[in-house]
Amino acid sequence: MAQKRILIVDDSELVLVMARDPLEAAGYEVVTASSGIEANSYIFAARKPDLIILDVMLPMLDGNKKAKLLREKDFSKEIPILLLSSKGEEELRYMVSESGANGFIRKPFTSEGIVARVREIIG
Repeated sequence: MAQKRILIVDDSELVLVMARDPLEAAGYEVVTASSGIEANSYIFAARKPDLIILDVMLPMLDGNKKAKLLREKDFSKEIPILLLSSKGEEELRYMVSESGANGFIRKPFTSEGIVARVREIIG
């Protein structure tokens, strides 16, 4: 069985590394993008991701709006999405319900925390 593929979208290289490394160590295949536009090449590829971790504060098209757009497309509406942000928990819960995302991860996160959250969503 193929490794589960996770797409992490964040405009901070540091956040991408901090999220990618523990997920790869846990056995996931991880691809990264620094913008919502760049993420499209992975989302609409022949092998789409099993999970998208999407930063809320992205340039041009924020993660909340990107999640809404992905939910509207047949090709991507079933891909689980976790929003990633340092915003307060109440605001993030609202964004999740508004965007159709499956949940959120708060920054700063721990290696163990991000792996546990991903396992909850995709195993």
